[in-house]
Amino acid sequence: MDWQEGRDKFLQAWGTLGTEWGINRTMAQIHALMLISPRPLSADEVMEELQISRGNANMNIRALMDWGLVYKELRAGDRREYFIAEKDMWKVVRQIIVNRKKRELEPILKILDEISGVDENGGEEAQALVKAVNDIKLFSSKADATLDMLVKADSNWFVGTFMKMIK
Repeated sequence: MDWQEGRDKFLQAWGTLGTEWGINRTMAQIHALMLISPRPLSADEVMEELQISRGNANMNIRALMDWGLVYKELRAGDRREYFIAEKDMWKVVRQIIVNRKKRELEPILKILDEISGVDENGGEEAQALVKAVNDIKLFSSKADATLDMLVKADSNWFVGTFMKMIK
């Protein structure tokens, strides 16, 4: 496989993986492009490489910045903005966990807290609802605590723990 074919395959695969993290394919492909670029890229270069519109490139680059996966770099004497991806994969994974937790887990925990206040004296259905909500809340809280621990951990601890688990 030559460089171009490998690059294209990586961009496509990362785009597909990105949809699993809860981001759109284009955003993930921009991230992939910046991950493998040895230098910062301008929005124009991203547009040209991925054949996307200026609006699409700018919107997705800003979203990647919001996720903490891409940083802006300014160059003296150049009016264009350049962007570079975080290349430390441990930091990338942590940022993805933090953002998914904030967007997915924390809102459901808030809703579960509200629902768990349902009056159980409403009969069998109310009791079934409260039991299901409390079971989900228990699991979600444990997942939240585990993710917090993972985010705070350093990469050496995580890799060591992971390797012990798979043995």
